Amino acid sequence: MDINALRGVVTLASFVTFIGIVWWAWSQRRSADFSEAANLPFEQD
Repeated sequence: MDINALRGVVTLASFVTFIGIVWWAWSQRRSADFSEAANLPFEQD
């Protein structure tokens, strides 16, 4: 395996990881948690 093949594998793994994070962040199950977190700065102590 040469360096270019290794670079391709690392790029593909990074892309798959990125897509997984985007999918996780935009899933319907996480929507309520993110809405709650978005309002944290506005809550009073």
